[in-house]
Amino acid sequence: MFGYGLRRLLEAVLVLWLAATLAFVAMQLTPGDPAETLLAASGASSEEIARRRAQLGLDDPLSVQYLRYLADLARGDLGTSWLQGRSVGRMILERLSRTVELALAAGLVGIVLGVGLGLLAALYRDTWVDTLAMAVAAVGFSTPVFWSGLLLILLFSLYLRWLPSSGWGDARHLVLPALTLGFSLSGSIARLVRAQVVEILRMPFILAAQARGVPLWRLLLIHILRPAAGPVVALIALQFGFLLGGAVVTESVFAREGLGRLTVQAILWRDLPVVRGIALVGALAYLLTSLLADLCHAWLDPRLRSSEER
Repeated sequence: MFGYGLRRLLEAVLVLWLAATLAFVAMQLTPGDPAETLLAASGASSEEIARRRAQLGLDDPLSVQYLRYLADLARGDLGTSWLQGRSVGRMILERLSRTVELALAAGLVGIVLGVGLGLLAALYRDTWVDTLAMAVAAVGFSTPVFWSGLLLILLFSLYLRWLPSSGWGDARHLVLPALTLGFSLSGSIARLVRAQVVEILRMPFILAAQARGVPLWRLLLIHILRPAAGPVVALIALQFGFLLGGAVVTESVFAREGLGRLTVQAILWRDLPVVRGIALVGALAYLLTSLLADLCHAWLDPRLRSSEER
């Protein structure tokens, strides 16, 4: 177990370094001058823009900028926002709870809907129920988040007037964004659940249990769902990155003040420290989710625990 923990720690350090490096390179390749973008609205002169570039260290060679950036990260310093002059870490913490709230709610919607559709399709395979459930799943993972979000706003906000279309406040403001993001997540979960359950239903011990007259609910809870849950948990962990990426679009559509909106604002204004900080937070969240998924998978499948012990 010590070797396993050390390997996971080294993997985490490597992933964080890669995320930091990719964020640095991507923003360097983005066209435009950050100093000029930040001062564009004020009508600054070329001399003022040049002074601003020097203050931000943009005149230094890229190697110097990169090493300075890594040194700050090693000290736990995400930097200061070039646009607002505030600590990037504090800005992220102020908005993190709203994005996490959306991700958890969307994940719950996606899991419930995906598992439900997958079970229906597997239990009634090769029937119209199977076809309908898989059609809904296909619509889920193939429809862009911004399009499904706009459709939900038109239906539930403008036509039925049941739910608010934008903003952040009580639970009613969370319903439409969570449904939008969760519906996109449910498609891939439904397809995997169907494949896993159909495979398990064909195993000899399931056929023997059915011949003995074991109730369907007992088969599902004890003999089917637990072995099928391992790959599904791994998929949900992988989809957590989708939730963070989808939150950028969803929060923009529904005007939620979360990390998604902060990311869009930082990219538009070339606020490089904020973009880099959010990229690192996303990578860290993905690592923690992946570790939790591995632990859950090992708990659900004892064979994985025995292989690690060997």
